Amino acid sequence: MKRLFRVSASDSILATDMRKRFVQLLLLTLFVTLIGSTADAQNSATVLVLVHANLIDGVSPDVLHDATVVVRDGRIESVGGNVSAPTGAQVIDIKGRWLLPGFVDAHVHLRDLAAARHAVQSGATTVRALGSSYFTDVGMRELHRAGLTDIPEVVAAGYQIRPDLSQGNGDFFLDFPGMNPFMSGLRGSENLRSVVRLLAEHHVDLIKILATERAGTPQTDPRKRTFTDEEMVAIVDEARKAGLPVAAHAHGDEGARGAVLAGVHSVEHGTYLSDDTLALMKTHGTYFVPTLSAVSHMSKLENPVLQLRGRAMLPRARDTATRAWKMGIKIVAATDSTYEGDRPVAADEIIALVGIGIPPMEAIKAGTSVSAECLGVGKRMGTIKPGMVADFVTVDANPLADIAALQDLVLVVHDGRVVMNRLNP
Repeated sequence: MKRLFRVSASDSILATDMRKRFVQLLLLTLFVTLIGSTADAQNSATVLVLVHANLIDGVSPDVLHDATVVVRDGRIESVGGNVSAPTGAQVIDIKGRWLLPGFVDAHVHLRDLAAARHAVQSGATTVRALGSSYFTDVGMRELHRAGLTDIPEVVAAGYQIRPDLSQGNGDFFLDFPGMNPFMSGLRGSENLRSVVRLLAEHHVDLIKILATERAGTPQTDPRKRTFTDEEMVAIVDEARKAGLPVAAHAHGDEGARGAVLAGVHSVEHGTYLSDDTLALMKTHGTYFVPTLSAVSHMSKLENPVLQLRGRAMLPRARDTATRAWKMGIKIVAATDSTYEGDRPVAADEIIALVGIGIPPMEAIKAGTSVSAECLGVGKRMGTIKPGMVADFVTVDANPLADIAALQDLVLVVHDGRVVMNRLNP
């Protein structure tokens, strides 16, 4: 008989603790909202105008030269040439440098606010967090919404769903001690549905599952499938009832195929995907998030097992992403980064995509508009056009001529506010 998770009277202490944490989050959010409201009132008359920019808008195949962008209240008001700056506006002369949308990193793991701030300083103004303890990503999302503009817009998944929850992230059981029967393993469709509901109750934006084991731990096999077809269908179906898409970590072909057939929204990594599975993704409209920069980083780690694994996986990952691109599958740029130490940043993945033959303009779209579309935020960010959130990055040189120019940001604007400025006077 399958074990079915039930909430018992013994969970009342847990419920009380969770209510306390929820109240604390609400109070913190209210506090930041009040501060943000005061700041907004003080700066309501401030308009930001960027002039003399070579503009890549994230959608058009063409560059708009000598462009002027007017920003009011954190949104783009107008884009074009020969636009007069409103009286009292803050004017920044780009001086012929290259202005692009803020990067949208579709796969990150941010542990704290310091990492979140580093992500923004690196140009990642929007991120999708695909695995976080204690719903840190949900907290970051709420802080940003409340007015903390030096951290990214966050699309939050909370905890990953995987059979080995205790080995993968034992913190899950600190948040949900009533789930302790599954410390030895989480299996069965009804049990997995229960976990999806728990995450949905914590206001996540999507569900993340491990359809294969990890590559980044020496004792696991990235080719090995985890869940059965029935289990993956149950997860996706329960998520759909809650209005949540599902992202599937899947290096191996069998696990990825099962995930696509179950109806996941995106496949992450996909190192060993066959042409048949890629064709299935094309048919289903599944986004592909290859995270090439993460595999490259693994090939340089000190751990000898992971270093060798990374070296073996990297050419396979590049080949798979190349085949996916040629088949017309939507490629999304993402780093799988914690934004700590020497971990990859958003520009690294865009550069890696150009390295496998994707044209620079299309690689930039993969890290801006296409990524935003994948995250479900494409109507608000990812492009530079009127009505969109004012998220920009600026580089000195033409990235269409040399994509490596994206590594040297000289200006970052997030929510219409300058968060990093290294432009020469």
